[in-house]
Amino acid sequence: MVTPEESAKGGRFRWRTAGRLLGLLRPSKWLMAGVIAATCAFVFLNVAAPKVLGDATDVVVVGVVGGSFNQAKLAALLAGVSIMYLGASVFSWIQGTLTAVAVQRLGYGLRASVEGKLHVLPSSHFDEQHRGDVLSRATNDVDNIAQALNQLLNQLIMSLLMLSGALAMMLWLSPVLAVIALASVPVSTLITILVARKSQAHFTEQWGSTGELHAQLEEFFTGHEVVKAFGRQEAAAASFKDGNDRLCRASTHAQYVSGVVQPLMVFVSNLNYVAVAVVGALQVLAGAMTIGGLQAFIQFSRLFSQPMGQIGGMLTLMQSCLVSAGRVFELLDAPEIPAETAAGAAPARSGDAPSDAAGRVTFEHVSFGYSPGTPAVQDLSFAVEPGQTVAIVGQTGAGKTTVVNLLMRFYELDSGRITVDGADIAELTRDELRTNFGTVLQDAWLFTGSIRDNIEYGRPGAADAEIVAAAQASHVDQFVRALPGGYATMLGNDGDSLSRGQRQLISIARAQLAGRNILVLDEATSSVDSRTEVQIRQAMRRLRQGRTSFVIAHRLSTVRDADLILVMDQGRIVEQGTHRHLMAGGGLYLKLYEAQFARREQGKPAREPGQ
Repeated sequence: MVTPEESAKGGRFRWRTAGRLLGLLRPSKWLMAGVIAATCAFVFLNVAAPKVLGDATDVVVVGVVGGSFNQAKLAALLAGVSIMYLGASVFSWIQGTLTAVAVQRLGYGLRASVEGKLHVLPSSHFDEQHRGDVLSRATNDVDNIAQALNQLLNQLIMSLLMLSGALAMMLWLSPVLAVIALASVPVSTLITILVARKSQAHFTEQWGSTGELHAQLEEFFTGHEVVKAFGRQEAAAASFKDGNDRLCRASTHAQYVSGVVQPLMVFVSNLNYVAVAVVGALQVLAGAMTIGGLQAFIQFSRLFSQPMGQIGGMLTLMQSCLVSAGRVFELLDAPEIPAETAAGAAPARSGDAPSDAAGRVTFEHVSFGYSPGTPAVQDLSFAVEPGQTVAIVGQTGAGKTTVVNLLMRFYELDSGRITVDGADIAELTRDELRTNFGTVLQDAWLFTGSIRDNIEYGRPGAADAEIVAAAQASHVDQFVRALPGGYATMLGNDGDSLSRGQRQLISIARAQLAGRNILVLDEATSSVDSRTEVQIRQAMRRLRQGRTSFVIAHRLSTVRDADLILVMDQGRIVEQGTHRHLMAGGGLYLKLYEAQFARREQGKPAREPGQ
């Protein structure tokens, strides 16, 4: 049961969310002024028409009783009513068009804000969130806001103005009947408030379940091969069914509870109509009203009760819109990476500017943990000279990838410092720092586009000859030219039409074209066959020439020629040196090496793990 404190808190949240959402319409203030003007004209014509129609009815009644019709007056009144209703239709169209433009601009701005926000969120935010839920906020919730607002702005402004106009006319025609009509307002208001309190939680659950289901679908889609390989289709289907059931129940409850409003409003409106008709008939018999006046009043009472019912019906849209807006604003309000300015960077001097960096990197007593109290790396200290290749090896979870994440400032240090050519990276902007790095990750990321586009991503605007040269140096050119479309071959679904090794070679070609002076190669040869590994190693050797390189690898065959090998265990560097030095040391590196090459040392055919 919702406590009064929770209800009050939810009410304040809804008002803040509604105010913030409407504030997004400020750039479209002139469009909204046009919407209000068109709505006022529409309401005026719709409110005036029943009075004119009532006058026409009185002309007919007088003609029947007196035996003589004033045909000219009747024709003028009927013509006036027709023009009023035609004008009302035109203004309704204008209102709808302007509202649609204003709302689409709002949706465009929200999507742009969400997209911009994703670029400034820290990596830790994505560690804690389901990608599918983030995507659902950026797509489903924004679309729901736009659709709901389009209807709400169309109907809400019109309903409020119609209520005011109809009430004024009713008070003018008959204060007694107006009081009877107004008796339904407190009842309708009470119904709306009670239902709103109950439906809010259901709408929150509905859109939360939508995000969770979206996340499930995204996981099943990206991992469909694993699901099939382990025969887990039925389990995946059952998991999806559970999520789908939760969404269905939440949506049904939300629609059911909020859907109770309109029937109740109609019931109250019909009771009100009966009371007005009875009392109005008595007033006509008493001579206090004309038949035309009663007819006009009944039409005005309908114009009054209809918006009351519409406002009740809009409760569903309003609650759904506010919940979606709350989810989007929650994403937009998430803590960002601290803002940076170039003024905070170290003074540019020879060799220190990132664009001229030689590539000397030092770690000085660096410690970091992804969560408080759980260090991922502890007291790391080492130095890499320009042009050297440093390999980082160790068992899974030793902290290898964390080292390069800290180097590229995807996460901020807990203590210590990292320098690039003597400049503390904390004093450089992230963009300045990252212009030094070329990256090849374990999972080669390819976007929807041509092979040429994916290579050119490393240096936009590169000439075709430069792209081909990078592809040749990375063993990409030979298999690309065998494709029907060559470099224009379109890739989709992260390049699923290519083998894992081919995708990795394209990512190496991208880094080759970028020409950055510090390279990060993270498990670049994992999960590929021996022949492809040889090609990748050759491509990586060319790529590393003259550049400072950080190589993370499980396969020790890829790091034998490294200038410095760092052996990590539980977040610490336990050994460092060259391959020969570490093999002679008899420590952890030797154990890792022997574990991988035991077959070779026993005289059996060489077979490394993963082949």
